[in-house]
Amino acid sequence: MPDIVDAAVASGKFNTLVAAVKAAGLVDTLKSKGPFTVFAPIDEAFSKLPPGTVEALLKDIPKLKSILTYHVVPGKHLFVDLKKMTEVTTVQGQKIKIDAKKGALRVNDAQVIQADIIVDNGVCHAIDKVILPK
Repeated sequence: MPDIVDAAVASGKFNTLVAAVKAAGLVDTLKSKGPFTVFAPIDEAFSKLPPGTVEALLKDIPKLKSILTYHVVPGKHLFVDLKKMTEVTTVQGQKIKIDAKKGALRVNDAQVIQADIIVDNGVCHAIDKVILPK
């Protein structure tokens, strides 16, 4: 079974995320044993950011790392687990709000568009927006 990084590369929907993870030096972390839960923005999510944002972040590695680790939660949290939660604490240190009230699972202001992508070292949930720490 592939790890988080290999699964993201293979899917073809997370090219911007994979490039950002490589630029931030987080590949080894996301290939480690884990387990991790990753809220993974699809490529279209990055295109919703203001023009120039991705390029600027690729030059500001500390900020990029902070944003990327805000999308990662320690442990393996499947959709069924997340539906029972109201928040989770990220690797970055801040909390993400979880809302499953309206049938769809939301993390902050992003919607999970594909849940429970099971990988060797955890689980990924594809989201439609990049979530930003405060």
